[in-house]
Amino acid sequence: MSSSVPDRHDALPGTSDAVRPGLLPRLGAEAFGSLFIAVAGLGVPLFSIPQSSPLPATLAAGLAVTAAMLAVGHVSGGHFNPAITLGHLLAGRIRAGAAAAYAVAQLAGAVVGALVLFAVLRTLPGIADSRTAFDTVTAGFGEHSIIQAPVAAVLLLEVLGAAIVVAVFLGAAARERAGGVVAPFAVGLTFAALLQLGQAMGNLPYNPARALASAVFSSGWAVEQLWVFLVAPLAGAAVAGLLFRIFRAAPVPAPVAADTSDDDASTEGNPGVAAGARTDHTAGTAGEARSAGQPDQAARPAGAAASEAQEFFDGKRG
Repeated sequence: MSSSVPDRHDALPGTSDAVRPGLLPRLGAEAFGSLFIAVAGLGVPLFSIPQSSPLPATLAAGLAVTAAMLAVGHVSGGHFNPAITLGHLLAGRIRAGAAAAYAVAQLAGAVVGALVLFAVLRTLPGIADSRTAFDTVTAGFGEHSIIQAPVAAVLLLEVLGAAIVVAVFLGAAARERAGGVVAPFAVGLTFAALLQLGQAMGNLPYNPARALASAVFSSGWAVEQLWVFLVAPLAGAAVAGLLFRIFRAAPVPAPVAADTSDDDASTEGNPGVAAGARTDHTAGTAGEARSAGQPDQAARPAGAAASEAQEFFDGKRG
């Protein structure tokens, strides 16, 4: 008989099943978070001058992830990335149907965010070709990489980066189930560091939703190379999710109580042994009572105590 996987969305404060939001609010939260991350992650490098930008684009993208997780992570869990959702699915934290719906919402939110940026580009008189402008923030390899990185290098780095992001998310979310806020900062800083690493390689996003959103509004070469940035992060997420499910901490076994059945059975039918056992138990109890500063009731009956008191008042005992 197969057991159903609990549809836990791993909300960062550890939202219980009793107050868990429905699927529709969670999809709305995922779409909004993905839109916000796409706008910040693509918009900052699009509309800023690198020489005078006070905030690096990679750090802005990482802060956007943190802000989105803090804002709506308690509703949906704050995935905003199909790779993270796949990691949760393979780790046993979400059902397949909900995971598929999450991915659709993430892709839709990211595309809408990129559409808004594309519309803004169209209004700027100094930009003749909006698609060419989008090429500067779109993931690519080969001649479309700043350092001419081959597809093998990009694949390897995308797989590794996505695996690290998913592992950090799963580990931080599991630790923060009681209500902490460390997970958003851990995931956001991880994204910022990895984006800085992948920027020179070819604007690696480690996020299929962001990769799709930028490719749709770029030149034709971006769509041709898109498969790398869809397959590679999902492969890395699959590795991290399966490893997390296999190696997660096992519950600590409860201490085994001492089995006294043999001792009880050995005293049956042997009054001498049973009496000796009772005597030893009584003596042990009396010793414990004396060590605790309590009167030894077992060794001194009430009559003996009364007799000693009478002798004391009669002057026979000092």
